[in-house]
Amino acid sequence: MRLILKVFLALCPLIMLSACDDLPAGSAEREEILKQADTETGDFAVYPVTRAFLPTVKHWPSTGKERAFSWLPASSGARNQIIQPGDILTLNIWDSSENSLLTATDQRVARLEEVEVAANGTIFVPYVGNVNVIGLTPDLAREEIQRSLEVIVPSAQVQLSLSEGRNNSVDLVGGVGQPGSYQMPDRNYTILSLLADGGGVQSAFIHPQIRLVRGRQIYGTSVDQLYDNPSYNTLLRGGDRVIVEEDDRYFASFGATGIEALHVFTHDHLSAMDALSIVGGVSDSKADLQGLLILREYSSSAVRPGVRGPRNTRVVFTIDLRSADGLFSARNFQINPNDLVMATESPINDVLLVSNIVGNFFGLFNSVQNISN
Repeated sequence: MRLILKVFLALCPLIMLSACDDLPAGSAEREEILKQADTETGDFAVYPVTRAFLPTVKHWPSTGKERAFSWLPASSGARNQIIQPGDILTLNIWDSSENSLLTATDQRVARLEEVEVAANGTIFVPYVGNVNVIGLTPDLAREEIQRSLEVIVPSAQVQLSLSEGRNNSVDLVGGVGQPGSYQMPDRNYTILSLLADGGGVQSAFIHPQIRLVRGRQIYGTSVDQLYDNPSYNTLLRGGDRVIVEEDDRYFASFGATGIEALHVFTHDHLSAMDALSIVGGVSDSKADLQGLLILREYSSSAVRPGVRGPRNTRVVFTIDLRSADGLFSARNFQINPNDLVMATESPINDVLLVSNIVGNFFGLFNSVQNISN
């Protein structure tokens, strides 16, 4: 037994060295990646993320699936209905005269149903012709029609009811409890009022986005921004379409992180520290705290002369989580859509694994020796 032990002790250094070269790893080591940048075939640039570097990268072009939408500020409108082209009016014209042009004998009211407001904003009234009602409230339209009738029927009195058409409604397309077409009760109908009528945003969405389609223009923001800023509660117009959808931006995690997966953005802006929290941090037993890498690819236009950008379209940002400057800088370094957050493995891990194997061997050897004694 003693001879076996002496032989094993003599071979331990050789076993550990050979094992370090052959053991499989779940992720690359930091030095293995970064040293390639200094070779002739290296096609990427490396930038340490520090306090001094943050103002520089802030002005570089954006990357990934990042669509910049503008948003309409809040405003106020009329707190009543306004007649628009396509609306349907119903007119009841009362006439008490004996020889009325509008009513038959023993009839006191003439009913005109489903009178559609034309594209030019007028309706046709018998014996009067076209009457312009666009932009008027139902009460003002009734007065205008009655004033036009009094020229030929002095005793006429008009009742008017309105059924909104397409131009007095908005569409709530999806992402809410009850999508559909909603009539605007007045001209002070806001986007938050529409969301409330539609049953609210679906709770399953992680970071919902809202899109307002008006004509050929698309406006967008996050629902969080809409809730937090009263100035974002924009006024709707007839024909608007509102869509609520989940944020489709994502980043990936790889290596010695808590999770290797794709992760959707949970806020409008994510820092490297936010991303690290989302992926579950780094592995305590495997990760190299000096080797948190952010891999990003820029478009070719970002490296043109005269453009503030990186030296290469492929960039590796390095963050040292062991230093205070690295930790503070990670809180201010912005993650872009499609970034890869990678935690490299510590080079000492292979040695530790071999040490565990040796320790287990010694435990087994002692057990055998005790049994043999």
